[in-house]
Amino acid sequence: MSDAHDSKIFEVTRRQVLEVGTIVSMSGMLPAAAQAQGSVSQPTPENGATVRVSFQINGQPGAMEIDARASLLDMLRERLGLAGAKKGCDHGQCGACTVHIDGRRVASCLTLAAKVDGRTVTTIEGIGSADALHPMQQAFIDHDALQCGYCTPGQIMAAIACVKEGHASTPEDIREYMSGNICRCGAYVGIVAAIQQAAPQIERG
Repeated sequence: MSDAHDSKIFEVTRRQVLEVGTIVSMSGMLPAAAQAQGSVSQPTPENGATVRVSFQINGQPGAMEIDARASLLDMLRERLGLAGAKKGCDHGQCGACTVHIDGRRVASCLTLAAKVDGRTVTTIEGIGSADALHPMQQAFIDHDALQCGYCTPGQIMAAIACVKEGHASTPEDIREYMSGNICRCGAYVGIVAAIQQAAPQIERG
């Protein structure tokens, strides 16, 4: 009788353990499910929802209504006709879309256009002209620091920032701080040489 009783106790205990284990494993899923549900229920801009932004781009003031979800890259290319910044990876990994906001380089494909409200944006179109190239543009030409040219606008904008950030004192520093800009043609030797040439003139202002 005692053995049967003990066996029944063991069965109940085992069942309870399984039930508790099931509850614990399900409870571990609840936060994820709640989070997923929360992400669906969080307010997001409706299709066609717009915001008004005012900005200065390449020295010119501007303002417009934009899609609240639009990237800065799309605004530049599709709304303002500034096609110098290129859409490469669209994930902020190649650097082809590099522009400056308030003097700092950013990946415009990952930057919401709404974020530039009240700020200053500089693109490749705003740093020089056909008659007076920016020192970095001229250095890229002098050192053949391009082949197909697709990544070149982003490379030049990143290179200018690299110098102004104080990271152009050695080839090693240049390579490190330009590593976010990919050149699929492999013109890296020329890019480093171009930055070294242009750096003193840019640092002098």
